[in-house]
Amino acid sequence: MTQQEQGQVIEQVSTEIVYENAYLRLREDRIRRPDGSPGVYTYLDKPDFALVIAVEDGGFHLVEQYRYPVRARSWEFPQGTFPHLATGDPEVLAREELRQETGLTAGRIRHLGRLDSAKGVSAQGFDVFLAADLTHGEAELEPEEQDLRHQWFPRREVEAMIRRGDITDAATLAAYTLLLLAGE
Repeated sequence: MTQQEQGQVIEQVSTEIVYENAYLRLREDRIRRPDGSPGVYTYLDKPDFALVIAVEDGGFHLVEQYRYPVRARSWEFPQGTFPHLATGDPEVLAREELRQETGLTAGRIRHLGRLDSAKGVSAQGFDVFLAADLTHGEAELEPEEQDLRHQWFPRREVEAMIRRGDITDAATLAAYTLLLLAGE
């Protein structure tokens, strides 16, 4: 079977990390296109993340924080990665992100699916979980999250926020679609 028949139409010739910090790596790959011509592909290498849809009393727990790249505050479902580019069990990560950002612990958690984050610029993916039977506690925010706030919204208000464009986080919107497709 040829490379193209396997779905891989671009061959990686070499790879180099051109920048790295505690959150990401910027890679630059030398490539060979299907016609044999050389090229360069630059992309972000970030660990996968977990996103949690915490459901309670016919509504959802959202977090709002300032997202520096877009210079705006953003309402979204709790989400995050393991620290220092680490990887691990997505459900463990989901439970920890929910607890840290909201103070909530889930009595039940169910995997709804796995999605790609922004496959044109990164191989980062994310797992979506539905959390229920919630116990309330204290959030443990990281220094980068010091402006984060957590609030419960009824489902109809979350859907109105989506329609008005108040919720624009792509991961949150894609996760909500998985929730709807699961019949929840």
